[in-house]
Amino acid sequence: MIECIEPAANSAKWEHFPHDADIGVRGIGRTAAEAFEEAAYALTATVTQAKVAPKLLVEVRCESPDVELLFVEWLNTIIYEMAVRRMLFGRFAVRIEGLQATESRVENLRLEGRLWGEPVDVARHRPACEPKGATYTALKVGLDDNGIWTAGCVVDV
Repeated sequence: MIECIEPAANSAKWEHFPHDADIGVRGIGRTAAEAFEEAAYALTATVTQAKVAPKLLVEVRCESPDVELLFVEWLNTIIYEMAVRRMLFGRFAVRIEGLQATESRVENLRLEGRLWGEPVDVARHRPACEPKGATYTALKVGLDDNGIWTAGCVVDV
């Protein structure tokens, strides 16, 4: 198993969970969009403990027939942008169209995301791993009885 980077003491909105040689990421929020944002922070934290400056903005869009597939698409889009732009992202904003506050499964969901970050500085960021892709393993996006959303899955590293 890889060494995972633990969340900061004040970060109760995202977490890592172990899974064989890979790592699980989970976001927690009052809305599905907030849970997706928090999971993106967990994804970045698998790579670096360093603060990532929000210097450059990258806008992304994803579509999917259901919220769980949309979550995997969201994380894979971030991983793609990290790889092709050689950037890390430290701030996220998500808007999901087509999802009702109490529904976890609907059709034709659209996500608009904003990623703020900076080019990788190997000396400062000291990347621990390079995420290869979000998987369907342990994939779960849903609303609990207290009205809290969670979004998580295993990321291949």
